[in-house]
Amino acid sequence: MRTPLQKGEKTLLVTHKSWIALIGPTLLSLTMLVIGLAFPHVFHYTWVLALLGPIIFLFNYADWKVNIWVVTSFRVIDEMGLMRHFAKESPLDKINNVSYDQSIWGRILNFGHVKIQTAAQIGATDYFHVNHPKRLKDTITQAQADLQGYKLKKQAEELADAIRLAGQSNNSNSIAAEIQRLFELKQKGAISEQEYQVAKNKLINL
Repeated sequence: MRTPLQKGEKTLLVTHKSWIALIGPTLLSLTMLVIGLAFPHVFHYTWVLALLGPIIFLFNYADWKVNIWVVTSFRVIDEMGLMRHFAKESPLDKINNVSYDQSIWGRILNFGHVKIQTAAQIGATDYFHVNHPKRLKDTITQAQADLQGYKLKKQAEELADAIRLAGQSNNSNSIAAEIQRLFELKQKGAISEQEYQVAKNKLINL
């Protein structure tokens, strides 16, 4: 990946187009190579075909290698371009929905179409012939959940720190500790978001 990562950002998944994208270039390259080597005295300059065959394959393979989709802990990156570099980013917190579909051949060969619906001003992004489309979709969904959990945890920690700084008494410290305990219970599923908010507001207003 040529796009630099941000501070604290981690790469979760790197995937390519399906290998079927290389079938056409591979067959063309093999045909040119066979003709160039098998009929050197029938056609003039057949050695050129034999030389161009591997070059065409290597060029298409290199282009396939740099045409990638990357899921990080902050965003989804669409990168392509061998000679020129193109990159499009979709922040995880701007993604509203992720879906995928596969044709019959797609289900057999495990490739498909992934659609990312983002905020209205950005619109939808389509990824075609994705290798293991479900894995890409599931990774994005999990990354979104992890990012949301991280943000909520930071908010709880910042609120607890603010309460500690606001008062000098032991009561302030106990309230901060209780808010952190409530947040951990919410993360575990022991209490709902609504129950967490109600209990937190009661503690703040003590």
